[in-house]
Amino acid sequence: MNLLIIGAPGTGKGTMSALIKEEFPIVHISTGDMLREAIANETNIGKIANHYISNGQLVPDDVIHGIIVERLGKDDIKNGFLFDGYPRTQNQAIDLDEILKSLNINLDKVLYLDIDDEVLKTRITGRRLCSKCNEIYHVVSKPSKVEGVCDICGGELIQRADDTLESLVNRLEAYHGMTQPVIEYYEKQGLVTRINADQAPAKVFADIKDALKD
Repeated sequence: MNLLIIGAPGTGKGTMSALIKEEFPIVHISTGDMLREAIANETNIGKIANHYISNGQLVPDDVIHGIIVERLGKDDIKNGFLFDGYPRTQNQAIDLDEILKSLNINLDKVLYLDIDDEVLKTRITGRRLCSKCNEIYHVVSKPSKVEGVCDICGGELIQRADDTLESLVNRLEAYHGMTQPVIEYYEKQGLVTRINADQAPAKVFADIKDALKD
């Protein structure tokens, strides 16, 4: 299976991607991982990407294109792949179609984790992270036994800078502006399956497995 998983910040893409990888023999590919690997391996594309990142700039689409081509040229994708966090824009989606066509690879399905923005605001702004062991808590749905203290290691629980309401609103605006057209693009191709992400993770994953039965 060759899949994409798309959703707003906080919809659970990382969690679902890990579960899909455990269940099916396909490779989980994230743009962040690809960039880090290319930079670590000091490939030509990696060096170019590192130049932008080290200067606090976004990596341009043509550099991302090179990273994608490098990654899809590896043997480990023969049983399929799951792209997480890419494509982010319609131009990237069009470019990915061209890359896949040139490699004689078909995209099978786009999993769209759908959730209301107001639910996301409650979910994300209540999230807390252990500063020592990175265990994740939530002030409502998964509070620690002692407020502000990790149950596992006793570390301090903190709120990530991008989990504030102001930051989330900005991220959602960027997401809807850039990524919503990507969903519409793939809907026209009949590839999108909408998954209700406002459920317990086990139920979300059960719905994903049902969507992948074919």
